[in-house]
Amino acid sequence: MLKTRVIPTLLMKDMGLVKGVGFDGWRRVGTTLPAIKVYNRRQVDEMIVLDIAATKDDRGPDVEEVKLFSTDCFVPLTVGGGITNLDHIKGLLRAGADKVALNSICYENPDLVQQAAEVFGSQCIVASIDARKTSEGEYECYSHCGSKAQGINPAKWAKILEEKGAGEILITSVEKDGLLEGYDLDLIAQVVEAVKIPVIASGGAKDYEDFRLAIQESGAQAVAAASLFHFTEQTPLEAKNYLSKNGVKVRQI
Repeated sequence: MLKTRVIPTLLMKDMGLVKGVGFDGWRRVGTTLPAIKVYNRRQVDEMIVLDIAATKDDRGPDVEEVKLFSTDCFVPLTVGGGITNLDHIKGLLRAGADKVALNSICYENPDLVQQAAEVFGSQCIVASIDARKTSEGEYECYSHCGSKAQGINPAKWAKILEEKGAGEILITSVEKDGLLEGYDLDLIAQVVEAVKIPVIASGGAKDYEDFRLAIQESGAQAVAAASLFHFTEQTPLEAKNYLSKNGVKVRQI
């Protein structure tokens, strides 16, 4: 059985790190390299770094920036934002990324997932899905940093991306993001039930118990958080200790 991963998420925007609420109201929280150095010492399992401005600015990923901070990242690194073609993926992997996260481009060109999986391997491809609840209480996928409705259910979309060759799903609740009120457990559970590949829960964790619920109640194989680690005293190591005490198998360094 795979061990559960605890993953900090770093959001880049305009040469710095930010964190917002509901994918809006971005607040500066530092710079990328120092944050990566800190997390290296805190026994994280992986790191996710997303350039949230790249797609909106209609530009590709900053490969040179990734080269700079990847040399100081000693755990598997997932990089996303602005990726639209195989050359972008190749550039990021050569720059030091272990995986790439594909989101908005998947709605425009879902075959890119299949092409990328065939060239680089499914283990390198993380399909990132952002979702909101509709007025009818159903879930709907959103692209372009949570601003553009796509008219498809996230569980259905996750299954399509799995069939295309994605190796993992990163599911984020736009409405829960940054609120520190807990994950959307129903959203996570629906996606987990739809696919056989690992699902990373994201968006809204306030404490270690939320991690446990996402794993043991909703079936996530990994938990990602940003605000919890940026704005509270809680740490990845303490999270692992809590999870381990509550029957969750975690990686201990």
